[in-house]
Amino acid sequence: MNINDTKLQGVLILEPLILTDNRGYFMESYNKSSLEQIGINIDFIQDNQSLSKKAGVIRGLHYQLSPKAQTKLVRVCSGAIWDVIVDIRQNSLTFGQWIGVILSEENKRQVLIPKGFAHGFCTLVPNTNVFYKVDEYYAPEHDRGIVWDDPEIGIDWPISSPILSAKDSKLPLFKNAELNFSVKE
Repeated sequence: MNINDTKLQGVLILEPLILTDNRGYFMESYNKSSLEQIGINIDFIQDNQSLSKKAGVIRGLHYQLSPKAQTKLVRVCSGAIWDVIVDIRQNSLTFGQWIGVILSEENKRQVLIPKGFAHGFCTLVPNTNVFYKVDEYYAPEHDRGIVWDDPEIGIDWPISSPILSAKDSKLPLFKNAELNFSVKE
């Protein structure tokens, strides 16, 4: 597995080893022991999956407040997304900055998103199936978000008129979002 750092400290892009032959391919999408050997020691306790039937669906930007914050390991089973991560750790050197990466069934990349980051994605093709592991259970009372098109963050989304849930269309601006994250000393 190749591990690639990003400009957001702790956010990693994972590229699994893919074995192919005339039948197709095989890959380990998750191996706790292999990740522990490279210093990633996370106890994932819940798997989540979403299907977006149309291209142009934006889900996010979501996060859970501490003490119920979640680390996420995100991948695409079918289809493709523009995956976006925003640093919401108030004393971070990259506070308010974002990165985007294409995750698809073809490239089989995964992104590891630690606690202290908001996450969202835009589907690039119809029938996109996103799968992610988390290390904390869903806690509705800690569930928060930031509106997808916040001008202060300035995310370069691949669409200007997305399909949104009612909840996501009403998320607050970044400057009004409830945050309780900081960089660990």
